[in-house]
Amino acid sequence: MKPLSPESQALVETGRRCFVPNYRPREMILDHGRGARLWDKDGNEYIDFGAGIAVSVLGHQHPALVAALTEQAHKLWHTSNVYFTEPSIRLAEELLALAPFASRAFFCNSGAEANEAAIKLARKHAADRGRAPEAREIVTFTGSFHGRTLTTVTATAQPKYQEGFEPLPGGFRYLPFNDVEAARAGITGNTCAVLVEPVQGEGGVMPAAPGFLQALRARCDEVGALLMLDEVQCGLGRTGRLFGHAWDGVAPDVVTLAKALGGGMPIGALLAAPAVAEVLGFGSHGSTFGGNPLACAAARAVLREVGSPALLAHVERQGGRLRAALTELGARHDLFSEVRGRGLMLGAVLQGAWADKATELTEHARRHGLLLLQAGPGVLRFLPPLNLTDEELDSGIARLESALESALGG
Repeated sequence: MKPLSPESQALVETGRRCFVPNYRPREMILDHGRGARLWDKDGNEYIDFGAGIAVSVLGHQHPALVAALTEQAHKLWHTSNVYFTEPSIRLAEELLALAPFASRAFFCNSGAEANEAAIKLARKHAADRGRAPEAREIVTFTGSFHGRTLTTVTATAQPKYQEGFEPLPGGFRYLPFNDVEAARAGITGNTCAVLVEPVQGEGGVMPAAPGFLQALRARCDEVGALLMLDEVQCGLGRTGRLFGHAWDGVAPDVVTLAKALGGGMPIGALLAAPAVAEVLGFGSHGSTFGGNPLACAAARAVLREVGSPALLAHVERQGGRLRAALTELGARHDLFSEVRGRGLMLGAVLQGAWADKATELTEHARRHGLLLLQAGPGVLRFLPPLNLTDEELDSGIARLESALESALGG
């Protein structure tokens, strides 16, 4: 890797001086990308196995996305929801055609916003049915992650994200993930909704165990609660199915989406089943930038690509190849206790002396030309573009092997 140039170093220092210090960006200035490759301003090349945290599902500079954005940029950028625009109408229609469980859509800007909308919908649905405030409790699960707003960080059952932001909003109950008996006992007549990820992302890339989502659906039906699925990270092809819950054969009342939907443009969505599709009536909720024409134009292009059976089959195949390569590397270096996840959403669980050193290993990978993520201190997280080619995958694995040999031998 070439060292930082004076220009890049100056930019890094300016960023450190000007930004609120809630992030710790790596010392590099990413400049441009193509496919699953990125280059920094100093000419260093990287294979992107993080896709902007599961966002750049078609990689960088995908021709269909570039064309859609270019065309829309010459037409209209923003109007607000006081008026109709064609891109948002077409996106809603096309998204609902791919989501047989839903009949209406709401657009916003992020996964946190989509989950905020879901929480408000659940509470409003309970209120409309005459439930007292104390009977509007929402159940979430340990290891979950639902966003960084004050309400969604409260829904996130991980204390590390909540510390220092008290007092937190009330009305949430946390149950152990993948524990059917605890779910049956903890979901009661006071529960108005259950919010759950089919595959937990920030919680360590942990899939719902076989039968868990079905058990939640059954218990929700028994007590009159909504089943709301947070597919912000696992949705839209990431697991090899368009929706992550398709592996579990459940019918949700609400699904939230973001990340992949815009392919890099900020957009989130809530999809509502017919029984709750009218809950958020006029004036009950809103988003100034929700349904932005540029973001919706990009999302339509993403849907056309990701919704194809050929791409979903490709995700399953590449996911199998990536899992096999990680399993082999882990066995050779005695580094991973397991590789878990679905499709191209995989987590390699570190063990031994490296059990809590995911950050250190991702930095080794970066220095060897591979951009990786972590999911907590003990899991390496792999979220490459869904159209990852064989050559890009093989190159990424080779770089990972070099990085591991450097780290473990150091």
